[in-house]
Amino acid sequence: MNFKLLVRVIEARNIPGNDPNGLSDPYVKLQLGRQKFRTKVVKKCLNPSWCEEFAFRIDEFKEELGITVLREDKYFNDDFVGQVKFNISKVFETEGKSLGTAWYTLQPKHKKTKNRDCGQILLTICFPRNNLLGDTQAGGDLAPLTKKNTDAGSESIPRNLSFNFPSPGRLEETSSFKDEKSNPQTLVGRLYQIFNKNGDGVPVSSSVKVPDIPDISESVGSLDNGDTQEERLSSVSFEEMMKSMETREQESELPSNLPGVVVDQIFATAPRELNSLLFSPDSNFLKSLMNMQGSTELNVGPWKFENGSENLKRVVCSIKAPSKLVKALKATEEQTYMKADGKTYAISCTVSTPDAPYGSTFRTEVLYCITSGPELPSGEESSRLVVSWRMNFLQSTMMKSLIENGARQGSYVLLHILLATPSTIQGLEFAGLDLPDSIGELIVCGVLVLQGKRVLDLVSRFMQARVQRAKGGDHGVKALGDGWLLTVALIEGSDLVSVDSGGFSNPYVVFTCNGRTRASSIKFRSSSPKWNEIFEFDAMEEPPSLLNVEVFYFDGPSHEAASIGHAEINFIKTKLSDLSDIWITLQGKLALACQSKLHLRIFLNNTKGSNVAKDYLSKMEKEIGKKIKLRSPQTNSAFQKLFHLPPEEFLINDFSCQLKRKMPLQGRLFLSVRIMGFNADLFGHRTNFFFLWEDIEDIQVIPKTLASIGSPIVIVTLKSDKGFDAKHSAKTHDEEGRLKFHFQSFVSFNVAIRMIMALWKARALSPEQKARIVEEESKAKSLQIPDEDSIDKTLVVDEETLVKNLQSEEIDLTTGDDDPNMSIAYSSVLSVPTDFFMELFSGSELDRRVMERAGCLNYSCSLWESEKPEVYQRQLYYKFEKCISRYRAEVTSTQQKSRLLDKYGWLIEEVMTLHGVPFGDYFDLNVRYQVEDVPSRATGCNVQVQLGVQWSKYCKHQKRITKNITSNLQERLLVMFSALEKEYLSEQQLDRASFQQGS
Repeated sequence: MNFKLLVRVIEARNIPGNDPNGLSDPYVKLQLGRQKFRTKVVKKCLNPSWCEEFAFRIDEFKEELGITVLREDKYFNDDFVGQVKFNISKVFETEGKSLGTAWYTLQPKHKKTKNRDCGQILLTICFPRNNLLGDTQAGGDLAPLTKKNTDAGSESIPRNLSFNFPSPGRLEETSSFKDEKSNPQTLVGRLYQIFNKNGDGVPVSSSVKVPDIPDISESVGSLDNGDTQEERLSSVSFEEMMKSMETREQESELPSNLPGVVVDQIFATAPRELNSLLFSPDSNFLKSLMNMQGSTELNVGPWKFENGSENLKRVVCSIKAPSKLVKALKATEEQTYMKADGKTYAISCTVSTPDAPYGSTFRTEVLYCITSGPELPSGEESSRLVVSWRMNFLQSTMMKSLIENGARQGSYVLLHILLATPSTIQGLEFAGLDLPDSIGELIVCGVLVLQGKRVLDLVSRFMQARVQRAKGGDHGVKALGDGWLLTVALIEGSDLVSVDSGGFSNPYVVFTCNGRTRASSIKFRSSSPKWNEIFEFDAMEEPPSLLNVEVFYFDGPSHEAASIGHAEINFIKTKLSDLSDIWITLQGKLALACQSKLHLRIFLNNTKGSNVAKDYLSKMEKEIGKKIKLRSPQTNSAFQKLFHLPPEEFLINDFSCQLKRKMPLQGRLFLSVRIMGFNADLFGHRTNFFFLWEDIEDIQVIPKTLASIGSPIVIVTLKSDKGFDAKHSAKTHDEEGRLKFHFQSFVSFNVAIRMIMALWKARALSPEQKARIVEEESKAKSLQIPDEDSIDKTLVVDEETLVKNLQSEEIDLTTGDDDPNMSIAYSSVLSVPTDFFMELFSGSELDRRVMERAGCLNYSCSLWESEKPEVYQRQLYYKFEKCISRYRAEVTSTQQKSRLLDKYGWLIEEVMTLHGVPFGDYFDLNVRYQVEDVPSRATGCNVQVQLGVQWSKYCKHQKRITKNITSNLQERLLVMFSALEKEYLSEQQLDRASFQQGS
């Protein structure tokens, strides 16, 4: 019976350098008897991270395991760095047959070596629970689970990720590197914040040491205690504390202002009084500030000297008011007196909002500096107050500029309160009534009065239109149905065309949207009529694209109405907020000559809520006979930004194709509810255009020929005088003013043409046109359907038969299994408890750090919700780094967790979908995590991960894709679990340090 020994090489620190620049190229060599392994080489690094695992066959327990760290040398033999040795029998005799995850000091080769500082290495050495060699993964091969990095120029995953999250051992190096750019103690506080499991307690003063940092959560909890010593101190006690600080020798200089200065103001009061006004427990300043910001549940802790510190501190907690983007969240502010000598005061405030988006990546620091100001003519003292701030980012994030802008806007609330101090009554002022007493105030009052008059005028006109429709007029038709509701308020007209000899007109307006019309009343003998009428259109399933407005002249029932002007409102190119009150200029020779205009108020509301996209996709699935996946919010946002679309527009599908001009241009064709768009970027020259489905007059399919490189061509013909902003991308332009666009070389032509035709028919064709097409097809009209794998086919079909035939040409959808075969991708014993391992699936800060360490960017997850009795479910989203997927694939997944029967452990089942990768819509990934306690070990768990690929379509490269996915998953799992063990080790060290400090 052969046993196996697992050795996990995680990382090393403080490796001595030998290069001229002081760096090194380290790697690790492992040897047990005749079995030898080595890790990859980490270039130019003194704190390398490997995250590799090796399995050794144990024949005799008398053997010794040697682990040696070497430096790679391209021209001579590799240099020896340090080594560590283990007796196999001692490892087997330990409790749980494991040494756990621990740091080991590297020893020199000879005891007489002068330089004995060789660094340290983090290892995990254990006998797994299933310790027979036949239980190893992948057929029992003894090769390491991680894939060897043969390309010296490529970056491995652990190496890239190790720089994003430095280990605790690298604090000293990182601090010295940034010593010139930032406060050293502040930098240490940031790094301490990253590795502190509570995520709080960032030091802000240079005189406060890291071990003495109080836990904010403990301070906040102490505020709710009934202990009389924790109650709010009176102003007398505060003054005594100030005197106590003033009597102490304070040699520290006044700290310099932070980069962002909010307030720099002179006040006619002594510095001592201004300090008491702002920070005394009896002062109302803090309460006024919170009320102005809309904060609630203000909880102010007492001022006190903590742990013998010379600096006075207190903790303030509140609930910040919700905004349009962020919900209400808890804010914790730690205020610390850095200097107080009676004439100068410096108070540093560190604000943390961990519940905010990306709240764990930054802290806001505010510095109050109160100094003596110039002496007043009356001989009294004055004081100068300078309030400055900055953002301390603990981690790098793409949202840095957005976070800083939001904090900058919030800082002006503080500026308003500090400068809005009451003044003496002067001029035309009375108690309770403040009249303007300056030219500036008079102008501001005049502007406010004019704006108020304009708003009241608009409201009165709209209410008059409502009253007129309530009286039973025949022009206000109430909308029916549930969906997109369009409401148009016709207010008035200006300078309409005069047709009769008297210089007046008899106008009325006709509105047309999605084939439905609404007509206004006739205003006789008026060139500037006032209608004040409201029109509602029946609810639509999808948002409308165009609203056509046309003004007619009425000359009696026996004469045909003549058009005197028209206009077109594009909902895609115009913001809905701009349409709430708009003057539109009428088109036409006469209308342009008279500068005719209409005053409209247009509202577009959705009564179905957030299910519009799902309902529309379900409808389109029935028409094209194919499953359509709902795109992620991030993909939709990028699509809207690419074409400058409104937020209600959502992407349905996109295809890679060529735009045929003089030279074919490779790009992507995007399809949404209202537009067809094309985007390409060739050597920095971007081609970007779109047109509405309503602008398309005809879509033709030309069978594939040699001239088209064996690919069918889709010809899209626009209506006359449409799409001229994309004229440069059209293939031809006929005499009638119609543009024709040629698209070819689709990867999945059948899917693309079916979806294009279905969307065009649903949007552009009227019910009469659809009925006529079905009638023509039923009369045995031949239709050419290009085939991708064989010769062209000619079918005689009606509409239902067309869908069935197109479905039959699609790749078989029934080849996927409901329950794919699951294979073991990872199996090992980790040196962490089961409860700590489940933190990977809790959505906590540890979960985010480990996932980001594994190369998952923009990681977000929902809360666990009860799906069934004792079964919980949540959704995840993240994006892979370029080193993991060169396509920057996006992942959406659903996880379910449940308890194991008759065992203490958990079962997590996950279904993952990849977006933005080749063949990503051909398969789904099923991953199953099973974790359970190891009875023989107090802090250990047995983890087994299984992988299954569920194919929804047939693909020739299934084996290659499956092998690639399995290899990638094994590497990511190894990085994740190594990072988890290191986090647990760091937490244990912090707990021991806290215990020793407390004792």
